[in-house]
Amino acid sequence: MKFNVMSSRDAKPSRFYGNIDRKGIHMKRSILALPTLVVIGSLAGLTQPASASGCSDKPASDMKDIVDTAVAAGSFKTLVTAVKAAGLVETLKSPGPFTVFAPTDEAFAKLPKGALESLLKNPDALRSVLLYHVVPGNVMAADVVKLKSAKTALGQSIAIDTTKGVRVDQASVTQTDIETSNGVIHVIDAVIMPKNDIIEAARSAGSFKTLLTAVEAAGLTDTLRGSGPFTVFAPTDEAFAKLPKGTLESLLKDKKKLASILTYHVVAGKVMAKDVVNLKEAKTVQGQSIRIDTTSGVKVDEAKVLKTDVPATNGVIHVIDTVILPD
Repeated sequence: MKFNVMSSRDAKPSRFYGNIDRKGIHMKRSILALPTLVVIGSLAGLTQPASASGCSDKPASDMKDIVDTAVAAGSFKTLVTAVKAAGLVETLKSPGPFTVFAPTDEAFAKLPKGALESLLKNPDALRSVLLYHVVPGNVMAADVVKLKSAKTALGQSIAIDTTKGVRVDQASVTQTDIETSNGVIHVIDAVIMPKNDIIEAARSAGSFKTLLTAVEAAGLTDTLRGSGPFTVFAPTDEAFAKLPKGTLESLLKDKKKLASILTYHVVAGKVMAKDVVNLKEAKTVQGQSIRIDTTSGVKVDEAKVLKTDVPATNGVIHVIDTVILPD
């Protein structure tokens, strides 16, 4: 079930990634806030009384925002540290509203050894994980139990299971309806991880920032998060830097042309390296076919394949050193 109704109170847009400055490119990702919903019951007996949960008749102006509420609670120190490291403090202090499924310090302590430290050193990957815990809108406990899934601020959906208590993906909800001035917090006992789809696999690699900017500008992010499978011949940041001066900036302003070029890098299906070397060409999602030459290494049109078989849940990525262009 998707949230798709807006009230005038909640129509303010929220900003998640802010201004991203990549090689002079400025992009804003905005996710519209979704409706504030009315509490009509409790969630598996977990909703706390007003004195414990923050649910009260106080006006929003008398409440703390999500970040300050988490700080005051004392059990979200790791989460607050992560929010700061990911550059999301300003976002989660903005009007929203947001629904945050907040892992406790104990939840973060369950992560494999070194996982948290690794995330804290990779702000982009950390931001993805944190945004996967945020649902736009003010979704109270009584509304959560009616859902099977909810689309997060990251763009992927979390699964909601109410057959035995309430679970969000693999995390159990331990407390609900902690109201804040800009949304609500539900407490969970585990950190939930986004699926490693094409978008997240590229983000984790760290060398496809320009590609991801272009994919977003072309409106293809949701497509490449879809079930696929897809085979993506992915140009690195260095590959985009080789384009003639002004070309990328011009493409980012021409959504149709940009989408045509990007889909020329995508082949339907999961075509692994061992399959690629047996091909002379492959039809792309754009409609035209790319040429494949294996006489000296592997080339796709004029681009050299640098790395193969980067796994994703909905396909595979092969890394190339040049942006290839359709006829």
